[in-house]
Amino acid sequence: MSTAEWQPRAEDFARATSRAGAQRIVRPSISYWQDAWRRLKRNPRALASLVIVVALALFTVAGPWVWRVDPAAQDIDQISRAPGLRGNGRIVEPYRPWPGVSIETPPTSGSAIATGVRLVEPPTTQAVRLVWDPAANATGYHVYRNISRPLNRALGLPLAEIVDPHRVSFEDRFDLEAVKYWYSIVALDATGAEAREYAVFEAEPVLVVTADEAAERGWTAAGETVRVGDSVTLPYHPLGTDYLGRDMLSRLMHGARVSLFMGVVAPLLFVFFGIVYGSTAGFVGGRTDQLLMRVADFVVALPFLLFMILFRIAFGIGPGESGVFPMLVALVLLSWPSTARLVRGQVLQIRNEGYIGASRLLGAKSGYLVFRHMIPNTIGVILVTLTFEVPRVIFIEAFLSFIGMGVAPPTPSWGSMSNEGIKTMLAHPHELMFPALFISVAVLAFNLLGDGLRDALDVRLRGRE
Repeated sequence: MSTAEWQPRAEDFARATSRAGAQRIVRPSISYWQDAWRRLKRNPRALASLVIVVALALFTVAGPWVWRVDPAAQDIDQISRAPGLRGNGRIVEPYRPWPGVSIETPPTSGSAIATGVRLVEPPTTQAVRLVWDPAANATGYHVYRNISRPLNRALGLPLAEIVDPHRVSFEDRFDLEAVKYWYSIVALDATGAEAREYAVFEAEPVLVVTADEAAERGWTAAGETVRVGDSVTLPYHPLGTDYLGRDMLSRLMHGARVSLFMGVVAPLLFVFFGIVYGSTAGFVGGRTDQLLMRVADFVVALPFLLFMILFRIAFGIGPGESGVFPMLVALVLLSWPSTARLVRGQVLQIRNEGYIGASRLLGAKSGYLVFRHMIPNTIGVILVTLTFEVPRVIFIEAFLSFIGMGVAPPTPSWGSMSNEGIKTMLAHPHELMFPALFISVAVLAFNLLGDGLRDALDVRLRGRE
């Protein structure tokens, strides 16, 4: 059709209207923080880490209000108890001395080792009484106790040296627990040397307590009458007890206060100082920037452990005393350069943006530019830096407490508890496992959360999904 043949009509210039049912595609308008939260929720690892961090905060703050057990209270009848359900004890009569068993004439022939080792009565935590048939030509006996079956003459703790050949019994009352023991009876020859062979006997005492002791420890209700043979319920320790009978769950809760206090407060302080320092250097620029950065380089070169020792001496912290304050000072004074460098780099990039020049033309002062435009635009980097610094400081506190330069007993912290638990890790691994597990979970959760925040707050990722 040629142009001459086409004639415009009035309906060709009518206003266009939307058709019924027409599909409209509109991108929702969301803010920077809404978009960051949306992308953070799509990261399952970061979201799970956020839940763990919140759970640790509740465990630290609300835990001691729910689990009202004194972390310093010692229970000598439940020393190094493994995690488990409530235990029971039996009421017995007060201890009565035992004269033991002696023979008139030691044998000169027969077996060279003690035979027929047996219990005089059922073993209890009050006493374990053993008797045996004498060894031939024995001039005495050595008695050992072990918490595992003896191998290669690793007989365990020496309990007694019996120098009377007529004596064929032994009563054990030394720090007994309701666990399995292996007793070794070794005969002595005419020179007093131990025989190569020995007798082994296995016994597992039952937890018992007198009525007065049960009332004194609060195991029975006020005014409750108990008789010999009655059963009493012991205090509940879901995560067991340590080597002094202290509740592990309570100590982990109170230890979290120290560990997380250092892990949160110290980064907040030195990150804030690094923000001010780095933004000042980046905004001013020139020789001032070079001078401030050289000072930061000098601080990076300072050895942290050496200054930690010097601060302990300066504040008069002696051996065995808690060094929380010197640790906090050392962290704040020596850990800010990394944050200062990151903020300085961001400020150097932002200061050349167009809106900064427009604000200058409108008369904005330097302080306004820094705190209104530059620092808010670096908040993503700051939050990520803070999230990565928290686990680093938690690990530093645990390490210093582990080597005895941080929190000192009896004040609990995860590091000091690990230091105590490593001494009994072979016999009672739960004393080391639980504080080490909490340190690992806290460090891993904060690291994964920081990694997720870094992805969520990166403005370059907006619009790519």
